Amino acid sequence: GTVVGSRGSVIPLFLEQAKPRKVTGTDERMTRFWITLDQGSRFVIRGIEQMHGGEVFIPKVPSVNIMRLVEAIAPDAEVEYTGIRPGEKLQEVLVSAEEARHTMEFEDMFVIEPIHPWWRHENWEGGKPLPDGFQYASHTNEEELSPQELQKMVADLKLTA
Repeated sequence: GTVVGSRGSVIPLFLEQAKPRKVTGTDERMTRFWITLDQGSRFVIRGIEQMHGGEVFIPKVPSVNIMRLVEAIAPDAEVEYTGIRPGEKLQEVLVSAEEARHTMEFEDMFVIEPIHPWWRHENWEGGKPLPDGFQYASHTNEEELSPQELQKMVADLKLTA
């Protein structure tokens, strides 16, 4: 996922481009998972505290369509589409259909269990197995950031910068 406001984040670029009112976008269908630095840090610490060894922890976080982000930052700007860059994905998949076969779902996260003979499935009781063919992807995520939430997030970044 994308850590909002981190180095490499698209938000500073969009804020700079909003001044002359011409923003570059790669593809209007592009979506990303979004997590704040604070949320990400707390999730990593929690994972370290709860891990048994070998799991992959995936937080349940909202998604955003990149063009909705452009509208929140620069509502009156012209958008110039540049196309997807080499190696860039249109959407993010944090739990693939293959991984879902050995993933447990919890209220606020997924835990991908390792496929090892020594792994005990009892390590993660209380979760529920995912249905066959499930994937956790940014373009099908049920939790999506609203324009108002995006504007608040950007405003908060400006205050801490």
